[in-house]
Amino acid sequence: MNDDPVALGQALRHWRDRTRPQDLGLPIGGVRRAPGLRREELAQLAGLSVDYVTRLERGRATSPSPQVLAALSRALRLTGTEHDHLHLLAGQAPAGPGQISAHVPPSVQRLLDQLRTTPLSVHDAAWNLISWNPLWAALVGDPSPWRGREANIAWRHFTDRPTRVTHTPEQQLRFETALVSDLRSSAARYPKDKPLRSLITDLRSASIRFDDVWASHTVGFHTTDSKTVHHPDVGPVTVDCDTLTIPGNDLRIAVLSAPAGTATAAQFDLLSAMGTKAVTAFAVERV
Repeated sequence: MNDDPVALGQALRHWRDRTRPQDLGLPIGGVRRAPGLRREELAQLAGLSVDYVTRLERGRATSPSPQVLAALSRALRLTGTEHDHLHLLAGQAPAGPGQISAHVPPSVQRLLDQLRTTPLSVHDAAWNLISWNPLWAALVGDPSPWRGREANIAWRHFTDRPTRVTHTPEQQLRFETALVSDLRSSAARYPKDKPLRSLITDLRSASIRFDDVWASHTVGFHTTDSKTVHHPDVGPVTVDCDTLTIPGNDLRIAVLSAPAGTATAAQFDLLSAMGTKAVTAFAVERV
């Protein structure tokens, strides 16, 4: 399997040209020489620099990371087959049987795009953060600087990384039990996924809490629960949290919500009005 920077660039330009900005909720004002996305728009959607996207399209950038490929795939709304082809052009094997995929199908992405007024984040079966919407970043904190394990929710929680979120002891027990149970189920479904096996091994060494729950074989499920986010500008924000699973893709969508007319709903409106950094995908190469 060999990378082909020229072919990769040609494919990216083709996919960019066919992607209509209005289908992604982008304004279409101004003079456009082509009906598709501008290079600057693709860069914004993928969380990359315009210079890096330019070098990719011109075949001057080699070996883009899996995170960058996943971000480009989501921004361009690639199908599963196109997603795999993108990886092959970049010299990387797509996820095979027994391995976790970070691909977000276009239909799922369209649904997520329509939920702009609700903070949400998307995770793969190992609870690696894949993408998020601007309101989630405004509420919880911008995760774009996170690298590697820092972008894994289980690792962040059980190794006590800084967070704005707090739980009561009862909420924390339910959350931890569900998270560990989820990882155990994923390990059974994806026996060939080495990063997942490594994550579990390292978590058992790094966290006594994780190891205790893992060894107990306690089973739990992600149900509606509440948590408090301590925002530096709007104060404590108490939210309901639901975890939705996408059948067939094994994605987890964490949705933070509040009933209409409540104080939390007003805080969401305030955060939205304050403006958020336009971050729509997890992409770590800002070069």
